Amino acid sequence: MSHIEFLDETMRDGQQSLWGMRMQACMALPAAPILGRTGFRVVDLTGSSHFEVLIRHCRENPWDMLDLLVAAMPDTRVRSGMRANASVTFGVTPDSLMDAWMRQLNRHGCRSFWIYDVLYNFDKIYRLAKVAKEFGSEVAGAIMYTMSPVHSDDYFADKAGKLAACADIDTILLYDTAGVLEKERLLTLLPAIRRQARGKPIEFHSNNLLGQSAKAYIDAIDLGVSILHTASRPMANGPSVPSTEIMVHNIEMLGHSHSIDKSLLPAVAEHFERVGRAAGFPVNQHAEYNVLSLQHQVPGGMMGTLKAQLAQHGMSDRLEEVLRETATVRRELGYPGMATPFSQLVGIQSVLNIVTGERYKIVPDEVIKYAGGYYGETVAPIDEQIRDRILAAPNARDILRSPPEQPTIDELRRRYGTTDDDELLLRALVPDADLRRMRSAGPIKTHFPLLSSPELDEVARLMRIARAPVVQLRSAHLSADLFR
Repeated sequence: MSHIEFLDETMRDGQQSLWGMRMQACMALPAAPILGRTGFRVVDLTGSSHFEVLIRHCRENPWDMLDLLVAAMPDTRVRSGMRANASVTFGVTPDSLMDAWMRQLNRHGCRSFWIYDVLYNFDKIYRLAKVAKEFGSEVAGAIMYTMSPVHSDDYFADKAGKLAACADIDTILLYDTAGVLEKERLLTLLPAIRRQARGKPIEFHSNNLLGQSAKAYIDAIDLGVSILHTASRPMANGPSVPSTEIMVHNIEMLGHSHSIDKSLLPAVAEHFERVGRAAGFPVNQHAEYNVLSLQHQVPGGMMGTLKAQLAQHGMSDRLEEVLRETATVRRELGYPGMATPFSQLVGIQSVLNIVTGERYKIVPDEVIKYAGGYYGETVAPIDEQIRDRILAAPNARDILRSPPEQPTIDELRRRYGTTDDDELLLRALVPDADLRRMRSAGPIKTHFPLLSSPELDEVARLMRIARAPVVQLRSAHLSADLFR
């Protein structure tokens, strides 16, 4: 029998997948101290996309949010996620700014990080892991799982070996964004990864889009996984991860041990269910097995937002058409792993293909940059005819003449007019207009009124509609509002 550790995703992947990253400090603050005492190995809390959404849509200073929640869990290791080459949703961020981002998150109390790069630019992953170690932080190197003809067990084992070879990486994280892993594949994949992992613990994260992730967790334990990513039941399942409640029950039934104080789980669940219902956000989700998911592999964090976007524009009836197009575009673009930024790039190109009625008539800048190699070497070759169409876009020549720059941190401080790296990162993250609106909203709120009457429920419904993000289809570039 094994001792299983739990990593809590309630306030990061749970709210990303179900609430579109719109969890504010006041929504989480009452539950944070309880989560901190529950016995989780780590509590995952935030990432750059959360920062951006808080500023642009919630008018909340994310550094203040982070400080409040970290302070509420003083004896808990708090995690943040980092894409190795970008601190924002799309594009490529200078290395110096990424290093500053890592240092500031540590200075605000994060002591655990999962670092990923879908195209595995290992030099960037290693560099950020080394910066994290300046503060003694834990680092998980992520393997972003996806299914395709080129993503073999040997492919993932090779990546695991290169991650494990870095002394600054402590654990290997198998991250299944689309929840497609099942026993048959795990039986060959996990032994291949473990052979290359140099004895480092393996974490498992699987978004429950097909309703099979809890079973995959059980199978993975038998194959050597010792750290499971779960969320409080209202914030679990559907596009989120399995619930802590069911996985604690399951491992007990199978004779494994854990360190979770089950008596604290109901209070957390009750809190987030009340907040979610009051704010008009989905809770207590479930999913049915849909074979189409195996083809498009749209990740959990993106599926809910995609549905909302299509509904907002009267296109709900075209969801399956968009998902089928997503599967085709993914194949044409060389099977990129479906995680940020490539899930968004594939997704918006698919929507544009459907909306315009002509495939690749409009090509966003970021897709051009991907085809031009700005994000790294593609896993498989891009379809030659499609690549020609992408690079024939009117603005492609200008884009390819302007590769990502690499200014020093001092140059960036001068550019943004500040020596405060907290402020520097905010100014680099979002436009000044959004920062001004955030600041005009006043101090961060620490109390969330729990709405319960039918009248206030209707107000919450109207607020949800008002908060809905806007799709902006532009020929010149990819709108950052899409799929958020």
